[in-house]
Amino acid sequence: MAYNNGMSKAIKNVANFHVPLPEAMYKVLREEADRAKQPATELAREAIAEFLEKKKRKVLHEEIAAYAKNYSGHSDFDEDLERSSVKFISDKENE
Repeated sequence: MAYNNGMSKAIKNVANFHVPLPEAMYKVLREEADRAKQPATELAREAIAEFLEKKKRKVLHEEIAAYAKNYSGHSDFDEDLERSSVKFISDKENE
């Protein structure tokens, strides 16, 4: 069972994953971890979770857009308006 920062509180249902990093990236990660007073592994987990969530949203967006384009029956699908709407929603979520 994996442990959180060597503490006695075990994190349940965890799989370890070794990720070799370029030295420069590792250095920046360690510096940010020191600055944030958090373990580097915690920062890496957060970054991976954020990346995966963004990928999930992108795939969903692409599937919805494809469905709308194929089944709307209209050729006036405004891609610029869609991009603006997605950006607006994304910016609101990140506030």
